[in-house]
Amino acid sequence: MPEALDTKIEFLKGVGPAKAQALNTELGIFTVADLLSHYPFRHEDRSKIIPIIQTPEYTDIYVQLKGTIIPGEFQGTGAAMRYTATLRDETGQIELIWFQGAKWIAESIKSKTPYLAYGKIQAYRGHFNIAHPELQIIGVEIQLSQLGLTPVYPLTEGLKRKKVENKLLAKLSKQIVEDARFSMRENLPAAIIRKFNFPTKTDAIKWLHAPKNPTELDRATQRLKFEELFYLQLRHLQLKGTRNRTYKGLIFENVGAYFMDYYQKYLPFELTDAQKRVIKEIRLDMKSGKQMNRLLQGDVGSGKTMVAQLSMLLALDNGYQSCLIAPTEILAQQHAIGITEALEPLGLRVALLTGSTTKKNRNTLLEALVQGEIHILIGTHALLEDDVQFKQLGLVVIDEQHRFGVAQRARLWKKGTVLPHVLVMTATPIPRTLAMTLYGDLDVSVIDQLPKGRKPIITVHRNESNRALVMEFLKEEIAKGRQVYYVFPLIEDSPKLALQSLMSGYDTVSAYLPPPTYTYSLLHGRLKPAEKELEMQKFKSGKTQIMIATTVIEVGVNVPNASVMVIENTERFGLSQLHQLRGRVGRGAEQSFCILMSGYPLSANGKKRIQTMVRTTDGFEIARVDLELRGPGELDGTKQSGILDLKLSDIRKDESILIAARSEAEKCLQQDELLVLPENAPIQLELQKTPHRTIWSKIS
Repeated sequence: MPEALDTKIEFLKGVGPAKAQALNTELGIFTVADLLSHYPFRHEDRSKIIPIIQTPEYTDIYVQLKGTIIPGEFQGTGAAMRYTATLRDETGQIELIWFQGAKWIAESIKSKTPYLAYGKIQAYRGHFNIAHPELQIIGVEIQLSQLGLTPVYPLTEGLKRKKVENKLLAKLSKQIVEDARFSMRENLPAAIIRKFNFPTKTDAIKWLHAPKNPTELDRATQRLKFEELFYLQLRHLQLKGTRNRTYKGLIFENVGAYFMDYYQKYLPFELTDAQKRVIKEIRLDMKSGKQMNRLLQGDVGSGKTMVAQLSMLLALDNGYQSCLIAPTEILAQQHAIGITEALEPLGLRVALLTGSTTKKNRNTLLEALVQGEIHILIGTHALLEDDVQFKQLGLVVIDEQHRFGVAQRARLWKKGTVLPHVLVMTATPIPRTLAMTLYGDLDVSVIDQLPKGRKPIITVHRNESNRALVMEFLKEEIAKGRQVYYVFPLIEDSPKLALQSLMSGYDTVSAYLPPPTYTYSLLHGRLKPAEKELEMQKFKSGKTQIMIATTVIEVGVNVPNASVMVIENTERFGLSQLHQLRGRVGRGAEQSFCILMSGYPLSANGKKRIQTMVRTTDGFEIARVDLELRGPGELDGTKQSGILDLKLSDIRKDESILIAARSEAEKCLQQDELLVLPENAPIQLELQKTPHRTIWSKIS
């Protein structure tokens, strides 16, 4: 009888209670179905065996050798103990080393027995060795005729300690899927399988775990990647459909006096075509009768705040208040100052609420908010407190939304009698594939133009040998009346990191640009809010010429007269962070510059980040490279969310599969919104089998 999919893993031959417990605990594998759902992350071609004499040609490469093992000896004691043995064939010999499980290895090795040894060739003091090779006895554990594509499974140190190794998982999976009676229930509609010429679910799982050739493996991988992305997109679209059916939105029909007066009389610059397009999209959302849930992407300096400001005027024209929440006090204060000044001619009351607001002022503000006397409230996390209540909240704007947790964002929605419209903004451009994967349930708008008259920022890379020339350039810019940002990664020297800190950095810069001839502001995260504001205002008003800062200035700080951004230890920053920092300059009419200072040697990734920054100022191109370098799980706060725990798919490489999967999911729901037609029965069964995980992009 074939093993049933619900068979407990401990009943499989070769597992037993101890290994089953390890699989339960470490990988969540309890049944045969769980085992088959634990996909290999790569396959190795074990059909090739090289002679030992050729090993120097394969340094740092995984190879397969054949020979007999000469037992060796233990060296060292305690945690430092290791065991060495020698693998020999007719052409030569190579050392095998074990640092863990040494005693067990020494006891289990059989002399004068032919072995296959698989591992990475390493060179040490002129000798070659393989550390922790994978061993198989020829004729007992493996037949040479069986060699071919071997799956490699994700494992943990806990499993290795329990002697649960890759060859056990490969053996178990292979014996299950190669049983002639093995079958799995289909979970894709027949029409999709025919359209893309996919193998059945049964064949796909069989070919993934025990492929006979690369063609089988490729077809299985394509099918299972599609399936994985199809269900991710289907759940996004179902969530969006459920929300639209369940939650009715406020209807903002009026484009009234506030919006029109500001647009016609007080708009400080002509909107770009991209801004006009996005405002139109928001306008259509707000009058549709559905709650707006829109993500607004725009590069640094593209004018997202102006779009948000005009959206808040639309809310006011329809009798509703708005709020804007920002991740830092500096950014919230800047928004409050800018929006207050802009809307002053309209007689609107804009208020600021942060953790620094005094109790007396806070109580006065909260009373005015409930009475509807405050039209727009701007603040930080302080807006999330339970006692912050509105008379009629109609629009919530979240700046740099990835800095807020889901639970934090959800608390805002409860402040309106009807769910308010929601506009979330990010100045961190998101590649198309990542946006579709993370925010598939949201509507996305993109501002892909910069305001007219903006000059591209000139970006250059310099090292320590160029420091004197860099400082002379700063003197020239300051002599023209310009100002300079100088960013360091740390506040104080760290014994572990060879980085210039803020304080020692100040000493370095001031040695070239000495006070009082040159004036300084210092800004970092350990300052109290009032101290930060004082330093920022000194710089903004022109009282200081040089701002020495940490990355606290990364988001939102706007000083048009600042024309130079110098970033020390550039190799230590991520691409998106470098792009955000560079966006602090280039906001005025004058030519601006970004100088990337770095040490040597640079890693390959560090070099590519710097080359990318020098080559382009396009935030979406930078985001694409960042995705390649760092992977999706490191971007946009998704690592802890679990949404990108994809088993096979890689959104950096599988864009075409993702787009096809999204398209098919849309068609399924357009034709059968509740998936009740017989042809969609496989989908219904799959959705029931796999509980819906929280989609962390859900914003209301």
